[in-house]
Amino acid sequence: MSLSLNLPNTDGSASEYRLLGTPIGRPSTPPKFNRIAYAAAHVVSEPRKDVDPWGRPAIDWDATIAFRRHLWSLGFKIAEAMDTSQRGMGLDWAGAQELIRRSLQEARTVPGADLACGAGTDHLAAADARSIDDVIQAYETQIEFVEKNGGRTIMMASRALARVASSPDDYAKVYGRILSQAKDKVVLHWLGEMFDPNLAGYWGSAQFEPSLECVLRIINENKDKVEGIKISLLDNAREVQLRNRLPEGVLCFTGDDFNYAELIEGDGKRYSHALLGIFDAVAPSASKALASLAAGDAATFRSIIEPTVPLSRKIFEPPTQYYKAGVVFLAWLNGHQSHFSLPAGLQSARGVNHYADIFRLADKANVLDKPDLAVARMRHFVGVFGIE
Repeated sequence: MSLSLNLPNTDGSASEYRLLGTPIGRPSTPPKFNRIAYAAAHVVSEPRKDVDPWGRPAIDWDATIAFRRHLWSLGFKIAEAMDTSQRGMGLDWAGAQELIRRSLQEARTVPGADLACGAGTDHLAAADARSIDDVIQAYETQIEFVEKNGGRTIMMASRALARVASSPDDYAKVYGRILSQAKDKVVLHWLGEMFDPNLAGYWGSAQFEPSLECVLRIINENKDKVEGIKISLLDNAREVQLRNRLPEGVLCFTGDDFNYAELIEGDGKRYSHALLGIFDAVAPSASKALASLAAGDAATFRSIIEPTVPLSRKIFEPPTQYYKAGVVFLAWLNGHQSHFSLPAGLQSARGVNHYADIFRLADKANVLDKPDLAVARMRHFVGVFGIE
């Protein structure tokens, strides 16, 4: 007998939903991919100890690290302390330092585990930045911390730089200075304003073409220090434009949570690697799909990964910066944490109908790993909203 429950509809009614999906099996050992695949991982809050959720939220470190082990076991690298972990939206620099330190320490105990760590300027409030030298010093502080702890760096976009920069030359100066000092190669991050409205006009222009020229200038002037660039614009055509113009040896990492399936597969000439927040939520499916692609089975890759795209588009729908709520919701449904609560109370950023849609789409995408548990928890969740 299939599992079922009542879920809300947008007209205020509720109706029965019967589950259709089949959970994806887990590999016995971490699979090998022919794409570099980073999963940007969330943090697990500790609501029972949370006395200041908007200021310094409590973190359940055991559950947070256990989730990273889950991702490593599926073959993923981890993009640590990125926007998926609520950097600048609940997790401050002090919390990020603890997260980076703990994750790097744990990775040393897990064979094959790998991660790169987000370094930005978020300890410098954008309103307090007075010059690009302030931004340079802030970047230096965070990258020094990552390197001191044995980590590799993902250079995050800076709200402070977006505020004080007056031209593309300012971006070239800041990035050139930081990259010249980096110990190892760095992954750059082009984060669109749909993910963070404070980054509007990044790279010195509100238009794509001048921004692209600025990015390519920075990469070409520092290509010996750039491993690649993650582009998160939710626009596959623009990503392909960037990808086609990158110098040899510099990788394109898709951060497009709307179009990742086709971008990872590629166009027969070039393809994107991946650094994605959605991989946190659909890790078993993404792992099996990527392993199939590595085995030369593109048809199976598509059959597994494409059903996750409608789910991802729902999770990342506008206002996109609140996607973290959907990611953590699925972690809770799948038993990776005991509660549905986020730092800064961010679970309140989406409504019950949004979460009901996520549940339906997750089932259809075969990403409800423990259907019995997911149904029990979803019944409890919608019951809070008066749906029996």
